Amino acid sequence: MNRFFTFLLLAVATWPMGLHAQDTNSQSTTLQSSNVNPSAMFQYPKTATETTTDEYFGHKVADPYRWLEDTESEATAQWIESQNKITNAYLQSLPSRPMFREKLEAFWNYERYGLPRKYGKHYLYFHNDGLQNQSVLYKSSSLNGPREVLIDPNTLSKDGTVALSSIEVSDDGQFVAYDLADGGSDWRTWKVRRIENGQDTEDLIEWVKFSGISWTADSSGFFYGRYAAPVDGKELLDTNENQQLYYHKLGTKQSEDKLILSRPDEPKWGFSPRVTQDGSYLVIQNWKGSEPKAQIFLKDLAQDGEVRELIMGFDAEYEFVDSIGSTLYFLTDSDAPKRRVIAVNADNSGRDQWKTVVTESDNVLEAVSLLGKTFYASYLKDARSEVRMIGVDSVDRGSLALPGLGSVAGFAGKQDSDETFFTFENYVTPTSIYRIDLASGEVTPWRQPKVAFDTNDFVTEQIFCTSKDGTRVPVTITRRVDAVKNKQTPTILYGYGGFNISIVPRFSAGVAAWIDAGGIYAVATLRGGGEYGREWHESGMRLKKQNVFDDCIAAAEALLESQYTSAATLSLSGRSNGGLLVGAVMTQRPDLFGAVLPAVGVMDMLRYHKFTIGWAWATEFGSSDEADQIENLLSYSPLHNLKPGVCYPATLIATADRDDRVVPGHSFKFAAALQAAQACDQPALIRIETRAGHGAGTPVTKLIEEYADTWSFLKENLKP
Repeated sequence: MNRFFTFLLLAVATWPMGLHAQDTNSQSTTLQSSNVNPSAMFQYPKTATETTTDEYFGHKVADPYRWLEDTESEATAQWIESQNKITNAYLQSLPSRPMFREKLEAFWNYERYGLPRKYGKHYLYFHNDGLQNQSVLYKSSSLNGPREVLIDPNTLSKDGTVALSSIEVSDDGQFVAYDLADGGSDWRTWKVRRIENGQDTEDLIEWVKFSGISWTADSSGFFYGRYAAPVDGKELLDTNENQQLYYHKLGTKQSEDKLILSRPDEPKWGFSPRVTQDGSYLVIQNWKGSEPKAQIFLKDLAQDGEVRELIMGFDAEYEFVDSIGSTLYFLTDSDAPKRRVIAVNADNSGRDQWKTVVTESDNVLEAVSLLGKTFYASYLKDARSEVRMIGVDSVDRGSLALPGLGSVAGFAGKQDSDETFFTFENYVTPTSIYRIDLASGEVTPWRQPKVAFDTNDFVTEQIFCTSKDGTRVPVTITRRVDAVKNKQTPTILYGYGGFNISIVPRFSAGVAAWIDAGGIYAVATLRGGGEYGREWHESGMRLKKQNVFDDCIAAAEALLESQYTSAATLSLSGRSNGGLLVGAVMTQRPDLFGAVLPAVGVMDMLRYHKFTIGWAWATEFGSSDEADQIENLLSYSPLHNLKPGVCYPATLIATADRDDRVVPGHSFKFAAALQAAQACDQPALIRIETRAGHGAGTPVTKLIEEYADTWSFLKENLKP
């Protein structure tokens, strides 16, 4: 699978923590609304309009708020300030906000660990004591022994807006390369630190986006992908094209790096490097936009050979898993819509020579690791994890005993490792870490967080609804055990539905706060995602995108019909592609919801491809440059389907000034148009975060404030 571009649009919601137990006695009182009258508290700023009109294959489309796309202009800065002034005044006045703010901080304050892994003489792992803005990277000579700080990103900025995004450790455990994200931007700056003494080298790699790095086996350097430096002042807006793959030798300047692969004739191609564990080959995954399909190039490092083609044609997904000698293993959906693992010989890679090692099953194969000569294969069964152990000889060695029904991740390590670790979580279980003794197969807990509420008070259940065309759509519902079904229960329906992304059970103490206060949290498994394989994804993209919105509407109607809630007390939430979902559904069925939360959404479907990496989503959405797509895009584009005279649900739009993935101009234009169209006193507000981006790396302090605002907004506006 094309992991880098699969996640180009996804914003994983980092929800805040839950409520104090002593404040969760009654759902009939906890989430009642106050008597605040939104229309009496503010008037929207008057947003200037212009007479810009574009023509798309005979369709003339006005764009009166085009000027808001220039997020660096003084006029836009003044507009942001005026919008935030009104929004902040309203949110700060809500009577429930102090309670939520206090509870969120209290419940966020619990220890969180990342997966440990041994490199050379040291274990490395992340840890957060609870309220640290960014997690700290530690090293230790033993798994449970004394530890030392290796990298503390909290020391890099006063407000926690410089985040340590990822690390890559050299094979011998001497060096850790780490990348920093400044203020939420997708741009990454890589540095290198010696693990033994904790000192940085002079190596500095800039202008990296959508690329990891991969060390050579001798730790002398690494491969990485980068773009040309953008024009000053346009770093967050300019189109990202022509990624190039380089090799950096430790101790040299970036200007001296060796160009490995560049395709100026294919400006939309990108390259993700992986060096095999034995150091023999550089496997290069070649992606094109957000399309999961990939090509594979190969470079023989032992012979310092030229880059050559291995798997070409962009006909399927190909994700490199590992190698044994000249046998390369790939996870693919070639001739297997729910994926299989194939063995490809580096010297004889003809398709007629491929061998299936892990066969396709009834469930989607999400991820695979090779440890020793055993594949740890993670499957999705109704969006919940199941792990099977399958040998390179294709013999199924059984399933891994999991702590319950939920989601797992991890299983990293070398083929000669004697241990590996994985995480387990679900909607009511905080992320816990388990160790597997690879010799005995014994599974033992390593870290199990203790949170300030009783997870036994919650229950998760699943219902199925029928979409417009008869498709069966799962809806997972989490609530308090003692919650009584009634039409007055405030409910959040969350959805995504796109880019082959699987929405699986994740723990969120912020969601726990909502549930503990008497609310319901429901997740709809929508088409466009990857939960049921290639067909499920493809039935929710391009000309079939309306299926996603129909699935969401069916899920909402099912919640009403099952009497979990009512239209007045139901809200719809989504981020990024999910923000598009919210915008489209609220314009198609404003009667279904009392409030909506479109966050960092793609709202202008005619111009999204003109900024940063937006062009990459055309394979998913179609674009206004394609004659056969324009009518479909116009049919659901949130910005273009707002109609004056309609009473839209209470709306809190969320974006950030440094979001260079889904640029904030989308949300700016949508907010201006919504405020102009709104025909009732339901609030139509936009919350614009500063020194933040699309979501990843946002400091804890900002997250607590954001979700205190969000929950109090819902409490105020979901009125029985």
